[in-house]
Order: sequence, then C-alpha cells, then structure tokens
Amino acid sequence: MTTAKQSLEKIGKKLVDDIEKGKNPEIELPVRALSNIIYDKKTCTLTMGKNIAKRYFFNVAHAKKFMQTVEVAAISKNLLEEGKHASLRDVFYMAKRTIPNTKVNIVDEQSESDKAIEDLELISENAREMLNINANKMGSVAGKVIIEDQGDRIDWSKLGSGGWSIPSNVENIKFIKANAKYIVYMEKAAVWERLHEDKFWDKHECIIMSSQGQTTRGIRRLLQRMQEELGLPVYVLTDFDPWGIYIYSVLKYGSISLAHITEKLAVSGCKFLGITADDILKYDLKKHFIKFEENDSKRLAQISGYDWFKDNKDFQRQFRMMKEFKAKAEIQAMSARGISFISEKYLPDKIKNKDWIE
Repeated sequence: MTTAKQSLEKIGKKLVDDIEKGKNPEIELPVRALSNIIYDKKTCTLTMGKNIAKRYFFNVAHAKKFMQTVEVAAISKNLLEEGKHASLRDVFYMAKRTIPNTKVNIVDEQSESDKAIEDLELISENAREMLNINANKMGSVAGKVIIEDQGDRIDWSKLGSGGWSIPSNVENIKFIKANAKYIVYMEKAAVWERLHEDKFWDKHECIIMSSQGQTTRGIRRLLQRMQEELGLPVYVLTDFDPWGIYIYSVLKYGSISLAHITEKLAVSGCKFLGITADDILKYDLKKHFIKFEENDSKRLAQISGYDWFKDNKDFQRQFRMMKEFKAKAEIQAMSARGISFISEKYLPDKIKNKDWIE
C-alpha cells in the first residue's frame, strides 16, 4: 500500500522526469466541478468523474497555481518526515514568502494555500489529514464512550460542560467501550449545549454531537466510523431551511468539492430527524417563522433539483411546503414550548415513533 509520503515523492519524481526530458512540467488532476460529479445510485454517494485537467508550469495562466501546489507538497512531505502536523493557517504562513528577485508572493491569501491543499489531495489521492495537515477543531461530543487517542484514555461522559473537542484527524482514535443505542448530530452548538445540560445522552443511552454550522471533515469521518465500527444509527437534526437540508445532504451523500474522498466521509445510513414542515404544524411554530430571503429561495431551488432528492417523495413534499411557507424556522423555536421541550418531548417522541426521513 502506497503511503502519503511515497505518493508525494512519486509526484516530485514525475516532475523531475519531465524536466530532464525537456518537457513542459505538468500536473494532472481530476476536474473539480459539478459537471464532473456522478451520483452513484448503488452506493447513494457522490463520486468523482473521469474528466482530467492538466496544469503546466510554462503557462502564464497555470504557473502560479502550479508553483503553489508544488510548494504545499514540499511542506507536507517535510511534515510527514518530521512526524508533525500543521494547521491550514500554519501551512499558509509556511508557504507565504516572496520569490527571490521579484515582488510576487507564492501565496497572498489563505484561500490560495487551501485550494492548493485540495488540489494536492486529488493528485496524491490522500486526504489532507493523511498529509499531516489539519483544520481547526469545531465540534463537541458527549456520551458513554471511552476512546484511546495517542495513548490517552478519554471518557466522553466525564468532560464537563464542554464535552470532548473533536479534532480534525480522527483516523487513529480507538473505540475502547461504547454504551449507546444511537447518535444525534445537530448543526448548532447551542442545541448541543441544551441536550448536554439536560443529560439527554445519559437518560437515553445515546451520543450527542455538534458542529457550528456546516459539518467539518473530522466530524463526518468520526460519524462514519461510529456508524460502521459501532453499528450505531445516526440521526441528523437541523433548522427547517434549505441550508439545514443541505447539511444533511453533505453528510449522507457527500459534497461536490470533496467527491474524491466521499468513501471516507459519507455517512450513508444517516436519517433526517428534523425540523420538518410537519413539526412546524404539529407544534404550532408558524409564529416563529423567519421570512425567506432571495438566497434561501435560490438554495431551495438548487437542492430540490439534486439527483439524489429528485425522486424522493418525502423530501420533495418538504421542499413544496417550505416553498409555500416562504419561510424558515430554527431548531431553537422549540424552546418556545419550554426550555427543555426538545430534550424531554420532541426528540424522544420523534425517535420512538421512527419519525424521520431517509
């Protein structure tokens, strides 16, 4: 099996070979665009198509991106050799310098080094975490689970009000013991804090996990591993809006920008728990509606046309009702029924009655 370091060395040797043969050094990488994304109906996940783009060093339009990719590859190789990890921000500063005898920087903004890292993932066929490059921690988890992380045993049920902070790289975490029936993932940290304070995970023998908005790669990978290795169902709780359903879509099917590593991130068995249009009516939440803005309507039109949603009658019904309401609602609207309504009534009833959408 080829290691990440060997993959980077292979890229470097290929470029040296081009130079020695007098060829214009080139890098091949899959086209990262919707036009090159395929929805696999068998696995219910997004995969990368076969369209390939070439980037040449001696091409004015390609030269800077070519250089940035090679620079990031060199940084990653050094990290792997030293056995150390760097954040996305670290890599930006490591790459940011002026090319000798010019006024041109290799990178000017972090967005440039971030894109170069994404390109390197495609070229090397290794996720950035395997290249020893990590993102910031942006998630929390609690439950009756004991893990081992770098030799330390960590009990997720005994970490106070903040829970365990989920790292970017969860590949080497070992599950020692897990006493849980299911996992509830929610997009909002504030909702997680409510469930944690109410000890929802203890009363209902489950695991609660959150991010702050869009799900991080570390969270997606951890959810996938717990679903597969611990055999736990995953329920997704989001706002009633197109963005919440998009978060669910990314979790379940994968994302367009990361289709090249869908098999490592997609939580294909997860179920959409809510909030749904039916919950809005059942719990009389219309008074807490937030009117749609133009970008909400555009996002709704976009996701309702996704291949993986087009033939799903349950989701199409939700989309129609959302369009009719011309409004959205936050999870926290449930607090109008009582501060602990979500943990004492809403979630227990939904899960008991199997009131979810797949």
